Amino acid sequence: MTRLLVVNPNISERVSRLIEDEARRAAAPGTEITVATAPFGVAYIETRFEALIGAYAVANVIAEQRSGYDAAVVAAFGDPGVPALREAFDMPIVGITEAALMSACLLGQRFGIIAISRRIVAWYRECVEANGLIGRLAGIRALDQPLADIGSVQSDHAERLRHLCAEAIERDGADVLILAGAPLAGLARSIRQDIPVPVVDGVSSAIRHAETLVHLAPGAARAGSSAPPPLKPNAGLPQALRDLLDGAGRDQKSRSA
Repeated sequence: MTRLLVVNPNISERVSRLIEDEARRAAAPGTEITVATAPFGVAYIETRFEALIGAYAVANVIAEQRSGYDAAVVAAFGDPGVPALREAFDMPIVGITEAALMSACLLGQRFGIIAISRRIVAWYRECVEANGLIGRLAGIRALDQPLADIGSVQSDHAERLRHLCAEAIERDGADVLILAGAPLAGLARSIRQDIPVPVVDGVSSAIRHAETLVHLAPGAARAGSSAPPPLKPNAGLPQALRDLLDGAGRDQKSRSA
């Protein structure tokens, strides 16, 4: 059995239910899914600063609940904290952005991203660039209307989202579409028959990529830039993070001795 911890870095329980529904639909038989919601933060992340808060919330959640899990999924587009989390945890950490990008690259040459807010666009472009894929980005199309309820974006803006998909294909030349963000989890599954190019969902991609990494059993990083952080004094941290840092630091010290 594969056990996956899926963390919503936002505080919205409605979005967590969307994430859980899609994660369970995507998971292979025998995969156990646990979804956790950030205990503090914002309703949905659309800025770099909010992502910083979300990353700290995710670190707390995984540190508290990590026992018994084979991998963790960070279920917010932009992958808050994912590279840093890989330093601290010895299990695979998969972000829905990176997973969606990897899936899209296997399905076509140029991908378009459909986002829920214009405020997100510049940061998402930076995320694509950080993954080394800016040359394959056809464009980013985003909703430009206020979001009354983050948990009902799919139904509140259904027509506009489909229009953005059409624009990404016809005007930007996208071969593949990525529906970005946890509030759109599951939408790809419901509209893909009406869209003339492959449509990728970040949550389902992350679940399947996480399962693959667990079964590949590649081992944990003991050197390189993802090696555990060194042992050093710390203060003011939650107990779970203190235990995590102290344990990782002791392991790193023993390996370098």
